[in-house]
Formats: sequence, structure tokens, C-alpha cells
Amino acid sequence: MSRRTPRLPSWLPVDPYILALVGTVAVAAILPASGAAADIAGGASTGAIALLFFLYGARLSTAEAVDGLKHWRLHLTVLACTFVAFPLLGLAARGLVPYVLTPQLHSGFLFLCLVPSTIQSSIAFTSIARGNVPAAICAGSFSSIAGIFLTPLLAAGLLGNSGGGFSADALLRIGVQLLLPFVAGQLLRRWINGFLTRHKKILGYVDRGSILLVVYTAFSEGVVTGIWHQVTPARLGALLGAEALLLALMLTLTWYGTKRLGFDRADRIAVQFAGSKKSLASGLPMASVIFGAQASYAVLPLMLFHQMQLMVCAVLAKRRSRDVPEAAPEGTEQASGPVGPRVGRAETSAAPGTGGEEPGRRRDDAVAEGAST
Repeated sequence: MSRRTPRLPSWLPVDPYILALVGTVAVAAILPASGAAADIAGGASTGAIALLFFLYGARLSTAEAVDGLKHWRLHLTVLACTFVAFPLLGLAARGLVPYVLTPQLHSGFLFLCLVPSTIQSSIAFTSIARGNVPAAICAGSFSSIAGIFLTPLLAAGLLGNSGGGFSADALLRIGVQLLLPFVAGQLLRRWINGFLTRHKKILGYVDRGSILLVVYTAFSEGVVTGIWHQVTPARLGALLGAEALLLALMLTLTWYGTKRLGFDRADRIAVQFAGSKKSLASGLPMASVIFGAQASYAVLPLMLFHQMQLMVCAVLAKRRSRDVPEAAPEGTEQASGPVGPRVGRAETSAAPGTGGEEPGRRRDDAVAEGAST
């Protein structure tokens, strides 16, 4: 008899990568990088982020992106959620100052609302929930590209002096670190796509390791500058509460708002996961450029929201996967139903050989790497 591997309950939001992220935060709190080590970690983190965006560009099929443009209503909806609804809620949170949030924490909270959406985690959770994966790929990519320009511009207009000022040089540095690697990946895709495909699993570890390095570097900087002494436990709890409310409002808006707009279930899932999240990998370098010495106050809300969105969306995606309408007998038309054609290669490669036997357990390779950005 074969011995069955013990499994955690399906309702328990535990993912190995989430545990790794939490562990990285703990290590940074106990052993933060300082001095020469901080310089080395910072340089490595900058290179890791550039590598991530290079891989994003290399992995994104140009044909898929062009085809995705045809679904312009979905992409405009995601962009509106990311760069209109989120900033409006961030501005409304000004009413929480000074009773709930300090002015510095509100600046960080508002900056969080200006950051672009994620790519990998949007893909991962959309795949788990059996939504429109190609749309999530395009929506996350469009948001990231737009954010390279829109986030600094919105920060300059909404944050003013609290954002550390704004200059063409700052925008140039952001473009060089994020946009150029992405464009380079797109230009080189035809020559390196085969290599990326053959080494997909190894590159997944590179992605995850890069984000762990970014998280460690950012938290180390906060610890060294004494942010935990300046932010009391009460203020930290208030910040978490405000971010929980923000996430709940956006998840509700993206789900029920898209229903009113007439999107089908697969598209609603893509909009919900692409339109309710914020990118840590994009936000961290932008924060360091825009806020300068005060970057820790911008990084803290973003990192806390990042952890929260991963845990909440992991549970929500699993729940959505169990809510797939069964329009046909199991193992017959499920893969070619209303969700199947939209999912494409990103999902069919998630669990080869499953044959649709247990949709709730079909996890894309991006789950491990996608809960990253």
C-alpha cells in the first residue's frame, strides 16, 4: 500500500512561499544588513529587480499582448481600479490623520495606493481560481508599464513635498531600472524564449529568491533607521486595520463592480486579482527614489499590504476554484467550457496529467513564484 502524504486543510491559508516571506522579515528584524553589508544587499536588490523585469519582458508573448489589447474594456477597468479608485481611497484616508495614522504613515499609505498592480501573483491567483489567465498576464503587464510613469507623476501631484520632491532625474532612474530591462526582455525574447522554457523551474526559484532579497533589504533599512521605535504597536495596528479595510473595499469593488459592467466570471476573476493588488517589486525602488531618506515610511505600508494581499487572495482563489460552475460531467467538457479557452498555456501547464479531476488542486507553477510580486 502506498503511504499518503499528509496535507494541510484546504481552508488553511498556508503557502510555503508566504512562510518564506514571513521568515525573511523575521531575519531582517533580528539580523539587519548595515554598513558595507547594506550596500552589498542594496546593490544586489537593485540588480534582482532589474532581472525580474527583464524576465517579465522575456516571458510576455508579444502576440498574447497584442491579442490582449482587444479586451480593452477589461484592461481599462484594471487601470481604473489601480490608478483611480485606489488613489481616491488613499486620499479619503487623510481623514484618519492624526487620530489613526500619523502624517508620515498616511503618506506611505497614499503611496501604496499609487503603486502599479502585480504581474506574477495576479497570474498565479487567477490560474488557481480558473479565471482568464491571458487577460491577467496582459493586465498586470500593462499596469506595471503604466506605473513606471504614472506612479511618480501621481506621487508628485498628490504627495507634494512629503514625497521628497520630484525631478526628471528621478523618473529617468525609475525608467532605467524597470522599463529598460522589460523592453530588453521583449526584444531578446525570440532568442532566449527556448532557454526560459527549458529552465522554467530554476528561473522560478530565481524569481522567488529575488523578491526575498528585496524584502530583506527593505526591512533591514527600516530596522537600521529605527522605524520600529518611531511606529508604536498601536499605530502599527491602526495601519493594519486601515489596510485591511482598503483591501476589502477593493476586492468588493472589483468583484461586484465588474458584474454590473457585464463581465463574465473568468474576466471578473482576472479583474479582481489584477485590480486589487499592489506590486512590491515595483514599489520598493520607486519609494527609495521618491521619498529618499523617508522611504521607510512608504515601504512599511507597502510591505504589510503585500503580505496581507497574498494571504487573503490565497484563500479567496481557492474558494473561487471550488465555485466553478459544473456545466458538464467531470472529465468531459470542463477543460473546454467557458473558462478553458481563456486560460491558455499558463493553466494547462500548471498540472500536466490532471485531466480536470480536481480543479481546486490545480496549482500553476506561478503560485510559488507568483505570490512574489
